[in-house]
Amino acid sequence: MAAKKRASVTDTTTKPEPEKPKPETNQTDPTIRPAKFFTISKFFLVFSIPYFFLILSYYKIEHDLKKSILINAVISFVGFFITVSLIPVASKYVSRRNLFGYDINKKGTPDGSIKVPESLGIVVGIVFLVLTILFQYFNFTADSNWLVEYNAALASICFMILLGFVDDVLDVPWRVKLVLPSIAALPLLMAYAGHTTIIIPKPLAPYVGFEILDLGWIYKLYMGLLAVFCTNSINIHAGLNGLEVGQTVVISCAILIHNIVQIGGSSDFEYKQAHAFSIYLIQPLLATSLALLSFNWYPSSVFVGDTYTYFAGMTMAVAGILGHFSETLLIFFAPQVLNFLLSLPQLAGIIPCPRHRLPRFDPKSGLLTGTNDGTLVNLFLRQFGRKTEKSLCILLLIFQALCCGFCFLLRWFLTGWYK
Repeated sequence: MAAKKRASVTDTTTKPEPEKPKPETNQTDPTIRPAKFFTISKFFLVFSIPYFFLILSYYKIEHDLKKSILINAVISFVGFFITVSLIPVASKYVSRRNLFGYDINKKGTPDGSIKVPESLGIVVGIVFLVLTILFQYFNFTADSNWLVEYNAALASICFMILLGFVDDVLDVPWRVKLVLPSIAALPLLMAYAGHTTIIIPKPLAPYVGFEILDLGWIYKLYMGLLAVFCTNSINIHAGLNGLEVGQTVVISCAILIHNIVQIGGSSDFEYKQAHAFSIYLIQPLLATSLALLSFNWYPSSVFVGDTYTYFAGMTMAVAGILGHFSETLLIFFAPQVLNFLLSLPQLAGIIPCPRHRLPRFDPKSGLLTGTNDGTLVNLFLRQFGRKTEKSLCILLLIFQALCCGFCFLLRWFLTGWYK
């Protein structure tokens, strides 16, 4: 979490003095720590081995569909290295414009006085958009039924990146932040031509008298609310180095495995295309997020800013909506749902809400102590005791992974009985 520092504005009422020639100085840009490739490689190997085993060996996926998924994976892999190379360059530019912050969880230590570049999520967002736009050349034809929704999804994501960067620069209040995702979701909602029906759970079908219910405009309202929740839930479940990007990486891995399982177990062409559509968005998100995580992992060299949290949340929401697995997505977001419920009294103004709802840091021991603020970060510290920032982040990411695993287990138990 960053305590943002902005350039001071001089008083314009005083008469400016004539400019005096200033001696030339060799101003050097702040350097950032190198990317943590070893840490990222462990993340990648844990996920990629089972993921590509499912694609290449376990499931018999049609050749054309498998080819599209692998082409998208290769493009995403290239995007990883592009993002890694651009982040140090972009960090210099944002620092020159006073877009930097100080790490509050290191206050009182030498690391707490270092200027950390802010809003580096803009790099991830731009690279993501370039990758996903270029991918259209390899997969979609001019008359593709999915092309309109694909471009509408990219428009919503692009809109969210722009609004997130505006938030980083202008620091808009919370009541405005809740509205921003609703505006960004408009292109997707207007272009959505899919079904607006839901399947009634089998145990309830005899009581309601039908199996399928058409919600009409209520379904689109639900889509908009899902986009609002996903973007803001990533944004408020934050405060530790690597937490925002780490939770996105874990959820993205779960989404990709879920999509492959659904593709491999189905014979419905449209159903497979919907889940493949989700893969085409999430693979570039995962690759670019891993590149950002290599700089944002503890100790963080850059801060991601609201640009990234809004972008990541909107991308996963779009993937869940157009992939038709929004219920599963919400279970993947179980820690974010819990964090939102804990935060609700403070966000609603019932309980006083400080600007940074962070734990207390002891510079002597290097440990964090939980406060009474309603966040999952503070709840874990109150339940499990004082911890270092890195160990607390790892614990929260393990909890995120366990919730995703519980979702897979729940779907397996309910298959054939619930729907």
